[in-house]
Amino acid sequence: MNSQEKSFSFLSTLFVILIVISNIVASKIITIGGMFVPAAVVFYAITFALTDTISEVWGKERCKFVVKMGLGVSLLTAILIKVAILLPPAPFYQNQDSYALILGGSIRITSAGLIAYIISQFHDIWAFAFWNKITKGKQLWLRNNASTLVSQLIDTVIFITLAFYGTGMPIVNMIVSQYIIKAIIAILDTPVVYLLVSLFKKENKNVRCTV
Repeated sequence: MNSQEKSFSFLSTLFVILIVISNIVASKIITIGGMFVPAAVVFYAITFALTDTISEVWGKERCKFVVKMGLGVSLLTAILIKVAILLPPAPFYQNQDSYALILGGSIRITSAGLIAYIISQFHDIWAFAFWNKITKGKQLWLRNNASTLVSQLIDTVIFITLAFYGTGMPIVNMIVSQYIIKAIIAILDTPVVYLLVSLFKKENKNVRCTV
């Protein structure tokens, strides 16, 4: 396994891990700056920095593969968790209801998350490639933020609307709160994207970006 394969495997594995963790921890609501958001918002927001790095170093086709892999693993994880919940608990196990409540989630929320994921991630790949052509491969900070900020908005609006519309939840407030957190993370992770791109491009000098 050469340096190029190791680098790509590392980032793609990290991406999938963050997606799976985000799905698992999403049921916990946390407070950030007085705003109430799912714990997943912190981890999921980081995935856009990874896809932008992969697109910059290896090209959009490799990035699409990683996003599809994330979708497949997310579906498999949801199925396996459901099976674990349905398996009969031992007579002495007293936490079946809590286990099902925390890990189970609803079909509506799970479906909303997957739909928002696939649309926003593929938009991010397309937008990053679009801005790459506009800037002629320069101004990485602009390409990173222009693609991520819009993609995060798409993700937030789709997920919140599909998951909570008609439930009495404050939809607009939830969208604004989540997007503010995601936007802040997107801006703050720009130096991280520069660092990763610099590191992996240096290790993979013969890899050309095909966008």
